[in-house]
Amino acid sequence: MKIVENNKVLLRYLFIAIAIIIAFGSLIVSHYLVKDLSKEERNKMEIWAEATKEVASDMENPNMNLVVQVLNSNTTIPVILYDKKENYYTSANIDLPAVNEQDYLKEKAKKFEKSHKPIIIEVEDFDQYIYYDDSYTLKHLQLYPYIQIGVLLIFMVTAFFALFTTMRMEQDRLWVGLSKETAHQLGTPISSLLAWIEYLKLKDADQGIVSDMEKDIDRLQMITDRFSKIGSAPALKKENIEELIQRTIIYLEKRISKKVIFETHFQSAPLYAEVSESLLSWVIENLTKNAVDAMGGQGRITYILSETDKNIVLDIKDTGKGIPKSKFKTIFNPGFTTKERGWGLGLSLAKRIIESYHRGKIYVKSSEIDVGTTFCIELKKVK
Repeated sequence: MKIVENNKVLLRYLFIAIAIIIAFGSLIVSHYLVKDLSKEERNKMEIWAEATKEVASDMENPNMNLVVQVLNSNTTIPVILYDKKENYYTSANIDLPAVNEQDYLKEKAKKFEKSHKPIIIEVEDFDQYIYYDDSYTLKHLQLYPYIQIGVLLIFMVTAFFALFTTMRMEQDRLWVGLSKETAHQLGTPISSLLAWIEYLKLKDADQGIVSDMEKDIDRLQMITDRFSKIGSAPALKKENIEELIQRTIIYLEKRISKKVIFETHFQSAPLYAEVSESLLSWVIENLTKNAVDAMGGQGRITYILSETDKNIVLDIKDTGKGIPKSKFKTIFNPGFTTKERGWGLGLSLAKRIIESYHRGKIYVKSSEIDVGTTFCIELKKVK
């Protein structure tokens, strides 16, 4: 299971790495493309400036039609032509306001100068400056890589979410199938044990032994019931949470090391929630057994029951080896386990029972290495 978990993490990182490479590759290609187009537009403006200079220097030139054609060919690049002698601005490919046209072009020229060095046309009695901006096509192209990255991010998030959801569904189907099959397999030996109990009663066997066996069989039936409910919505009933915890502790005390001390801190008034008793008691058992393992079979486990305006809060605190903060969320993932033996299903199923079936929360409230851990369960309170 650890190998599967590591492969999943590796796949996620690989997916993110490929997306980042594509994004940076797109930015680099777009950068060089924009740079080349910007040079080309600069060359066009220099040719346009030469044509303007030609018009100013010789109006009788037989190639004047070609010069005028060059001047009229610019239909995309915003241009401002400033005549220094006349202190007058003219423009091309710029939408002008109805009033204060010269002031508007003067401000525009200053902005254009910040991005492109103006081209100076110097002829006798003719001193002009050409200010220009990137064409609308080039501006759109400059935005293109960022749009592309945005689309790529959306695709990456969508694909990652779809991949995660698919994996989660596959895991859920596996755990549900395993749970139901376990319940089915337990049914036959339990039925056989019930028959043997009735037989022992008829044979006048020691009733103390028979009674203990009946309790264990009842326990097996409860476990079977728990596994059979995984994957389907259980019926919830209003229960006194304090009494449910007490019953669970009483059962565990006889089956756990005597070196483990149980403490309870409950409120004076009873607290009620709608729960599945068998499933909630299983969650408490699982957290308790994990705490016992973390403490090495000796220590103190404290159950603290409190309330907020809407919730019942159960803290289960141990004096075990603690959990690294980086593992607070991953310990609830299917397959995660720190034990040499085990499938890593306990906390995953506990999370499903609390959050999916009871609409509550379960999380690591606090933990300190070699000091202990506190798990917290929150349930909706009912009156």
